[in-house]
Amino acid sequence: MANRILVVDDAAFMRMMVKDILTKNGFEVVAEAADGAQAVEKYKELKPDLVTMDITMPEMDGITALKEIKSIDPDAKIIMCSAMGQQAMVIDAIQAGAKDFIVKPFQADRVIEAIQKTLA
Repeated sequence: MANRILVVDDAAFMRMMVKDILTKNGFEVVAEAADGAQAVEKYKELKPDLVTMDITMPEMDGITALKEIKSIDPDAKIIMCSAMGQQAMVIDAIQAGAKDFIVKPFQADRVIEAIQKTLA
C-alpha cells in the first residue's frame, strides 16, 4: 500500500509541487492543508503516515502545528519545509520533534530522500 501523506503549505503552488513530486514517486497524497490549524484537523481525521509541513503560515505556524500533532500522536512523522535562511526555525522544529527538513525551492530527489528516510 502506498504511504499516505498530508501536504501542508499556505501556498497552493508549493502544495501542488510537493504533491506532484510525491505522486510521481508512488506516494498517496491523502489531503492538503493551507495552515497549521487545518493540518491538525486533517491529521486527527486521516492519520497519515507522514506530513510535510511548511514553517511560515497564517492562522497557526508549522512549529505550533507540529507540537499539537505530536501531542495527539507522539509517533507522528513530520518533515518541515522552509525557505532559505530559516535555520533557527528549523532547529526549533527538530527540537519539537520534526524528523527532517527540506528547503525550498524543492528538489525532487531531496524530497523523496527525506521521506523515504523518515518512513524507513
